[in-house]
Amino acid sequence: MRYTHIIWDFNGTILDDVETGIKSVNKLLSDRNLPVIPSVESYRKVFGFPIIDYYRKLGFDFDKEPYEVIAPLWVNEYLENVKSAKVFPDVKRTIDLFASRGMVQIVLSATEREMLIKQLNDLGLADRFDDVLGLDNIHAESKVALAKEWFSNVKNAVPVMIGDTTHDVQTADAIGADCILVARGHQSYETLKECCDKVVMDLDEAVKLII
Repeated sequence: MRYTHIIWDFNGTILDDVETGIKSVNKLLSDRNLPVIPSVESYRKVFGFPIIDYYRKLGFDFDKEPYEVIAPLWVNEYLENVKSAKVFPDVKRTIDLFASRGMVQIVLSATEREMLIKQLNDLGLADRFDDVLGLDNIHAESKVALAKEWFSNVKNAVPVMIGDTTHDVQTADAIGADCILVARGHQSYETLKECCDKVVMDLDEAVKLII
């Protein structure tokens, strides 16, 4: 099957921001005298969607402090810490390879859209994509509705999604797309293998499954 569209997840797939996420949430945990996440391995085991459930696992009590209060605090920490995060080294050449094959490429993220566009611009990537799809809020709830809306407006598309979490599989399934997960982002290889038979360690492996 020849794919016509590449749907890219952003966090943990394009941007290597795992350490950023850990540092950001650990500040909130520490401020509340809650146990911090001790390692990347521990983080990858506990992280998941919806984000509100991940926060509950970490010990946040939303009866005492609503999620709507916590979320912007995390965003503020993240925006400061993400300044040191880098794009994975194989991303740009992979984007260029797909472009050379005439594939349409979009970014689909649970990040708030304006925040996402700014990040892509800061990374020098915004003009490499045909479209950028993000949420209209900072609560990182779900990408499924975004994917369905996008898919309803394209004709004869055969898309494949590249992501790093189980939510990317759910999103791809919602539009009947294949999904390839790269196990170097926000969830562990073992977690990803439970829901997807196409789990790779880098984008070079992903390319072999696409082209």
